[in-house]
Amino acid sequence: MSIPAAVLKPPIAEMPANGTLREIDGQSRVYFEGYWVRHYDVPHTRAYTKSLIDSLTRRVFHHAEHGINTPGDRLDEVREAFDAEQDLPKKRVLAAMLAGACLNRGSDILTRVVELEHLGVTVDPENELLQECGRCFMWALEYGRLIRPLTGHEGLDELWGEPFKAFSLSIDKFLGSRYLKLALTMRAIDSVRDQIIRMYAGVGFFAPFMPLVQELAESAKSACETLRTDADYVQIWPRFVAAADRLLPTEPEVPQSADRRQYTLARRGVALIREGGRLIIDMANLRVPMPKTTREYLERCERFRERFVGPIAAERQLTSELEARTGTPANPAPQARGRGDE
Repeated sequence: MSIPAAVLKPPIAEMPANGTLREIDGQSRVYFEGYWVRHYDVPHTRAYTKSLIDSLTRRVFHHAEHGINTPGDRLDEVREAFDAEQDLPKKRVLAAMLAGACLNRGSDILTRVVELEHLGVTVDPENELLQECGRCFMWALEYGRLIRPLTGHEGLDELWGEPFKAFSLSIDKFLGSRYLKLALTMRAIDSVRDQIIRMYAGVGFFAPFMPLVQELAESAKSACETLRTDADYVQIWPRFVAAADRLLPTEPEVPQSADRRQYTLARRGVALIREGGRLIIDMANLRVPMPKTTREYLERCERFRERFVGPIAAERQLTSELEARTGTPANPAPQARGRGDE
């Protein structure tokens, strides 16, 4: 059974330091920025670093534009094409392909180093093989700035830099940076969830969405912190996907007596909820916060709340108070309205 990713923050005086380890309900957790993130013990070996970089490389190609996973043995060929190309759109694509080739070349070199160490050959960090490996990862980071993310959102630059960090930092420092990034991702997911729930509080026809948004956020946080090798993954991932599948097609329950303004609120409001749901899904899949995209989304929500939600909620409250005082409906004979009357 999965454990909720976040717990209530203790008083500031009792707040643990980032990096504090604790067992919570039988599960190892590490504290960062108000969240107890699922923690994993890993071996501190070059072979583990290699497997980590391989995993990070697969993930970054999964979220990047198609066609850039260039084999490492074609690096020189792609570099020559990049240097010779004058057409800027084509040069950008070749830069993305060059980044992919550099990333794969660095991974190929590290594979050979690990194989040598398995044979009992110690490779010094100053060895030219490892120096070239580091250069390849650094070039991949440089050219990777021109790669387009598959989702069209930010976040790929964070992913693209991780193989280089995993190579250049100690395992503890790299994993510490990852745990911090996961905690910030969870905070961003919570901010989107809280904005949606706060924005539609008291608007009855959005009531069915509230538990769905809550479930999506909680399952997204669990999904982003859990490795695929974890025994709990077979419960956590289906829960996350099912939560997304339930939220996105849901429609608001608009009463027949609703007027044109309320139909506008429903139509635009559900679009914002779905946009927020997709943002939560993207952050959980990328496992990185998306501060610019999140900030812009929250600002749109605030503008929408001020223009539509606030006035309608106030009007409904006034109507309810009037009905309570008079004992009669404020609109005794409302005209039914369908979607085609918008």
